[in-house]
Amino acid sequence: MPGNPQDRVWAAIDLAALERNLGRIRSALPPHVRYVAVVKADAYGHGLYQTVARLMQCHADAFAVANVFEGAEVREVGAGWPILVLGAVLPGEEDHLVNYDLIATVSGEEEVKRFEKAARRAGQALRVHLKIDTGMGRLGVWHSDAEALFKRLEKSKHLVLEGIFTHFSSADSDLDYTRTQRDRLLRFIKKIPVETQRDLLVHADNSAGLESFTKDSPLNAVRVGLLQFGLLPYPTSLLSRLAVEPVLSFSTRVGLTKELPSGTPISYGQTYRLKQRSRIAVLTAGYGDGIPTASSNKAEVLIMGKRCPVLGRITMDQTVVDVTHIEHPVSPGDIATLIGRQGREEITVTEFSEWGNCIPWETFCSLTKRVPRVYQTSRVHT
Repeated sequence: MPGNPQDRVWAAIDLAALERNLGRIRSALPPHVRYVAVVKADAYGHGLYQTVARLMQCHADAFAVANVFEGAEVREVGAGWPILVLGAVLPGEEDHLVNYDLIATVSGEEEVKRFEKAARRAGQALRVHLKIDTGMGRLGVWHSDAEALFKRLEKSKHLVLEGIFTHFSSADSDLDYTRTQRDRLLRFIKKIPVETQRDLLVHADNSAGLESFTKDSPLNAVRVGLLQFGLLPYPTSLLSRLAVEPVLSFSTRVGLTKELPSGTPISYGQTYRLKQRSRIAVLTAGYGDGIPTASSNKAEVLIMGKRCPVLGRITMDQTVVDVTHIEHPVSPGDIATLIGRQGREEITVTEFSEWGNCIPWETFCSLTKRVPRVYQTSRVHT
């Protein structure tokens, strides 16, 4: 999708593709499994307001965010949806849980006491999920100590336990350890009476870790992050064969072109010298927009449907590419696609990330505020 004529760089967000992705994910899940849309970090750089509004229209069951401030933003979009705060709630932030009807994550007794105090002060109960540390070594109560904290929450007059969850550390790379973490959670869940389990949202899986939902499993929700934005999980996932579509593309423009003689050094540090007389294009985006410097001399962009290699070091505002091999004249204002498709060629976010020695999560979140988001809002059904 082209940007506005005045845009030097932009990210195009296809909300219709987001809607189609949600539908396909839902169709692959058993009917009883709840869809928890993870929209932290400005919906992974896609824009929180527009993304959440579309997901609400498509009937996502709940949302998950990193902190109370993101939760407040989601609540401003719409009322009624459960919003789980995945991260720690700092002292002094408890009133946000009350004011914006947010669900807190509980990892220990200290949090329980603070949340109870806030609930008493507000004159209403607070909803919480208990997080079990099954081997991530981050948030959550250690799995062997979880029973005591669970009983403490059950007895609380001011907190309502609505869910239990864990997080896998290596779902994409270590299946044995992931199964160990899953087994630790399930062993704990088995200690809970069945009638109590039925009232809880129990979740462990994100897109990468999801292997199966058996009928006898207490797991009844999945946290969906990158998959809804079109990035497929690893092959072992139950959802790895879904035909999801990329939601975001990242583009810039040609600022100028010129011919330079063989041996000319390109950009700072002279890290690349032309091997022949060449025509180069200077693009109007750099690391100040989200193109990682680590991809210098490695990345490619698409111009007129052709792959063009990046030459030299990527700078804050500009990137140089080789367009010698393009038959038609390349002119200022022409579109250069950094992530996305032109004609038969496509640069995926995974490929872009590999050039930059980072992960797709980081790529999405690194697109800076200098990059306007351009939204395609038409509704396209599957």
